[in-house]
Order: sequence, then structure tokens, then C-alpha cells
Amino acid sequence: MTGRPALSGATEVAGVIGSPIRHSLSPALFNAAFAALGLDWAFLAFEVAPGAAAGAMAGFRALGLRGLSVTMPHKSAVAGLADRLTPAAARLEAVNSVYWSGSEVVGDSTDGAGFIDSLAAEGVDPAGLSCAVLGAGGAARAVVVALAGAGVSEVVVINRSPEAARRAAALGGDRARTGPPEEAAGAALVVNATPLGMGGDPRMALDPALLRAGQVVVDLVYHPLTTPLLAAAAERGARPIGGLGMLVHQAGHQLRAWTGLDPPLGAMEAGAAAMLEGSRFSG
Repeated sequence: MTGRPALSGATEVAGVIGSPIRHSLSPALFNAAFAALGLDWAFLAFEVAPGAAAGAMAGFRALGLRGLSVTMPHKSAVAGLADRLTPAAARLEAVNSVYWSGSEVVGDSTDGAGFIDSLAAEGVDPAGLSCAVLGAGGAARAVVVALAGAGVSEVVVINRSPEAARRAAALGGDRARTGPPEEAAGAALVVNATPLGMGGDPRMALDPALLRAGQVVVDLVYHPLTTPLLAAAAERGARPIGGLGMLVHQAGHQLRAWTGLDPPLGAMEAGAAAMLEGSRFSG
């Protein structure tokens, strides 16, 4: 059964909080999923100012929202407001999804699992691979943890701030360390977890001369779908993989926790891609 029922007094509501948020892709992803599943659910974006996460979470509880996505700048604050954290969220001290478990509000982080799933969908198994992660922010930290858990041979974290790189690498245990950009040349898997290249930005997080044939190069930026880094990777014979897959798969994990149903990933990707074609989003 497909096609979401008309909105009514029985419609269940989920949403995303962040700032800025009005052009988020999350409504396109999740409303496409609800329609494909025939669920009487609706997903909305809520602009929540920095520092106001506690009020938003109180509203989540009081209104009985069925699920909540969390984006910047609230991921750390919400981690301290949930009743319980999943192991992934506790390790990262950050939450991107909130769901109910009985009367408990659980905070989760689905970015790492979504990243590994997106690799699998492309036929890439990171086990045993040498990896380089560019960046040390929230996305980079989630990727470092996920890659270490997937059994890579090592993860080299490359970042302009040495201290931030050390903090990110520490999350990967004995499989992760910091290193200079030149080490990306020897990695089998290179992941850009910085925002460089987004929305027409011509900059790249790595000198393309360091890329080589046989590498897999993933850019977590998904607008444009082909970033300058991915174009350079293809030119040098590497295999480019865009960031839309991770976005869809991490959202799929959220939907499964909220509804108990398997996510319709194809419909979710199509919904996000349709919005991207119009370029009306903020990331």
C-alpha cells in the first residue's frame, strides 16, 4: 500500500530541529517514506534557536511527537536531555535522532551506521582497508567510530587543527591516529567529512594530486551530487561516491526506530534527489 492518507486529527507527527532548518532535506526524505509506507504520519521542520534545545525537548515530550531528528547546533545538548543514550550516541556524546522506548526518550546517533550501510550499498566493504578521514567535526567523528568498528586496518584523521584531529582519532581506539594530508595518497578509502565543496564552493579538502587510481573516494557533501573532489577523483581513476547515500541510510535507521518498519530507501532517495534538483535547501 502506498500513498499517505489525508492529514487529520489522527495524523502522527515527527520532525527535525536545528538552526537554520527551513530548507532541510529531512522533510522530503521522511514524507516520501511515509507516503510509500501508507502511514498517516507527517514530518515537519522546526527552527529552534541555539540554546533552546531544552524547550524543544520539553515540547517533544508534551506533544507526544513520534520521532525527532536533530541537527546542528543541538546534537550535543540533546544528548544531555534524553533519558537514555544508545552506545553510539554515548560514545560520540551527540544525538541526531530521538525515539520512544516505552515511556523513555532515547537519544541515538545513526550517522556511523548510515555511512557503513551506504558503503555496502555501493559494494564496498571497509574491513581491512586503510582509510583517511578529512575533518574532525561531528560527521568525521561518527565516521571514525564506524570505520574502526567495521574492522579497517587503520584510520588516519587529517585536519587543520591538530588537537581536534587527536580528539577524533581517540574515538577510533588503536585503529586510528592523526596524520598529514600526504598520507591520504596511501589510503584505500578516502572520506571527506568537511563542508568544503558544498553548494558551488570550488575548494577541496585535499590536493587532488594525492588521489590515485584504485582508491575509493567518498564525499559526504551531497550538494552538488558531484562535488569538485569527486570530479577530481574520477579524473585520476579513483572511484567516486557521493554523500546522498549516507544521508538516506542514516535516515532509514531513524525511521526504523520510530515506526518499527523497514525504510523504503528508494523512495527516500528519490524524494531527496527531487528537492536537490531545485537546489532549495540548507544542508
